[in-house]
Amino acid sequence: MDGAWRVYAPGERWRGGPGHQIRAVLANTEHTAVGYRLPVLELLRTSEESKAVGHLGPDLLGPDWDPGLAVERLAAAPDRPLGEALLDQRNLAGIGNVYKCELCFLARVTPWLPVGALPEGALPRLVALAHRLLDANRYRPTRTTTVRAERRPRPDAPAPARPKRPLPPLRVQEPLYVYGRDRRPCLRCGTPIRKVDEADRPTYWCPSCQSGPTP
Repeated sequence: MDGAWRVYAPGERWRGGPGHQIRAVLANTEHTAVGYRLPVLELLRTSEESKAVGHLGPDLLGPDWDPGLAVERLAAAPDRPLGEALLDQRNLAGIGNVYKCELCFLARVTPWLPVGALPEGALPRLVALAHRLLDANRYRPTRTTTVRAERRPRPDAPAPARPKRPLPPLRVQEPLYVYGRDRRPCLRCGTPIRKVDEADRPTYWCPSCQSGPTP
């Protein structure tokens, strides 16, 4: 997905990019929404919104977020690969390619695992996690899915959780577990992250931490 919206209070400095990248400005007395690098922008009357977004699933950041409906729609196609199902905005709206890769890593399964092959109870937990991640990153300038405590195993961690090879020291916290980290060591186990391009979209995963089919 291209472009970004930034919301500012009155008098707040706009920090989304240079002025020539601004494509739209929407404002009221309390907020100003500035659209940067928007490839397509359509203006619709409120009464016509359903024509553009009526097919979408529950909005992960919407006031009417319905996790039960999202789980129901995902589970309706048990043979579909999980990564593909997460990207389908008809199931739940808001997950892009970065979150697809990160969510599958956090669920410890590959994006090609069929939805129906997930362990019992895993799908509702994954949907809840997706909501927490998107909500936590709602106002962050840098999208982050990692937890600092998980970057290194504890000294008393059981053997399976310890890295297979020494991990290089990190000067700063890594914001993402797998996305954009092709051939770099997994933050959990040290195994090099893998990448494959599918339909013009890269998919990243850890071959050790994530179980399930791979290309």
